[in-house]
Amino acid sequence: MHTPQFAPLVGMEQFMPLVDDDDEEDPELLIAEEEPEPPKPYVFPPVDLLNLEQYRVPDTHEADQERAQKLVETLSSFGIPAKVQHVTHGPAITRFAMGLTASGINVKRIQNIADNIALDLAADGAIRIESQIPGTNLFGIEVPNKEIQTVTFAQVLLSPEMQSATSPLAVGLGHDITGKPIICDLCKMPHLLIAGQTGSGKSVCVNTIINSLLFRASPEDVRMIMIDPKVVELQSYNVVPHLLIPVVTDPHKAAGALAWAVAEMEDRYKKMLTKNVRELSAYNAKLEPGEPKLPRIVIIIDELADLMMASKHDVEESIIRLAQKARAAGIHMVVATQRPTVDVITGLIKSNVPSRIAFAVSSTVDSRTILDKVGAEKLLGRGDMLYMPTGCKAPVRVQGCFLSDAEIERIVSYIEENSKVEFDPDVMEALEKQEDDGSDALDDGGSDDGVDDRLQEAIEMVVTDGQASISMLQRRMKVGYARAGRLIDDMAARGIVSKSLGSKPREVLITREEYDRIKDALFDE
Repeated sequence: MHTPQFAPLVGMEQFMPLVDDDDEEDPELLIAEEEPEPPKPYVFPPVDLLNLEQYRVPDTHEADQERAQKLVETLSSFGIPAKVQHVTHGPAITRFAMGLTASGINVKRIQNIADNIALDLAADGAIRIESQIPGTNLFGIEVPNKEIQTVTFAQVLLSPEMQSATSPLAVGLGHDITGKPIICDLCKMPHLLIAGQTGSGKSVCVNTIINSLLFRASPEDVRMIMIDPKVVELQSYNVVPHLLIPVVTDPHKAAGALAWAVAEMEDRYKKMLTKNVRELSAYNAKLEPGEPKLPRIVIIIDELADLMMASKHDVEESIIRLAQKARAAGIHMVVATQRPTVDVITGLIKSNVPSRIAFAVSSTVDSRTILDKVGAEKLLGRGDMLYMPTGCKAPVRVQGCFLSDAEIERIVSYIEENSKVEFDPDVMEALEKQEDDGSDALDDGGSDDGVDDRLQEAIEMVVTDGQASISMLQRRMKVGYARAGRLIDDMAARGIVSKSLGSKPREVLITREEYDRIKDALFDE
């Protein structure tokens, strides 16, 4: 019989001997025998799994001085006398801090000639102009470097700033233009919105956040819920013991997972009330021996747009409730999207998630949607970001750290070999119950005979338009994802539309005229 990890029952000085099958069964002995194996302790991955290569920093002093002189000449040609005060060479861009040498000049004139400045400097991308560098009387001109230096995840993880961070939710983002590591604390944020177009570095940023937690926090301290509607981004993390449930890919189940998080938040507030405390750390500090510790929970949503398309009302409501109240309960969200539009990042979501990261976007409209200001449309891609934490008036430009797929694979494989994944049975059971109840109660609309009372309306819509999809029914009929899916399945069973063709749209198998002829028989009981 193994030695249990936790303290024995009060009064037990030693473990009781095993009982033979023929002996009289003692309930206390049976309880001791049936005690489950203790959870396998979490083994933190070693840093040698990462790319520890130190990249050469090029000597750009002479080139920077030439560019500085060219900047002064260009501004002077437009009647803007200015002088370069200092130059900061970062991993991806160089910032020239400049001061006006004459009064009465409108700084907006500098913004208006940004394209001319880029042309004169032969810049490798769009330049970005800061009307005022915070805390100074200088303005900044950010020019892309000829050669972008890679900032590795290991550089940030092993930095003194990260090593001295005490929060279990401290995560590394990258380096600012001075080369200083940028560390953010999800406990203080307390939620984070990440947005940027395809290829801008958004997914790499999400992976660096996840792996920062894997390197620094045990499952006893931090648990995670990962929602991946795109299916391919987060599946490799299914083997890490921090997960409360397997990675969620179905949008309907994702809405259920968020609803569970809301219920868990409310339950935690009730528990904190019994201890007369106002936040999670104080609650855990007051626990009596034997009372279970409540870990922090990080919810990571890789693509918000897919969830909003499938079940906008439920998803938006849960996200807003969590954003408003979950911080003190130790529940935090990282929400990412590659569609930074107002129908995805709604006003209510944005107002309740003040910490934001913008990667490169295609327009000033998208930049304003994320940050409430322009600038993200000037970013270079490949990890170039504007980071605006809670309480910061101006965003900070950061070159995101890079974590390769090979590094992620090594980290996940090591954790899988040395730790045991144990999903939370209570959460799994709660989600299954939600799914069972939701099939009837959530947006059901079924009649006594099990036929949806809007089936005829859906069929007429499909045969009239000549096309059928779940998203079309959701949009046109204003129903949820689950109900629209059941309507499509019912139509397929009746021969109205084809069976599922994978990613291809379903075919409508009958015309409107054929439907009118068979309509009465189709719904005849």
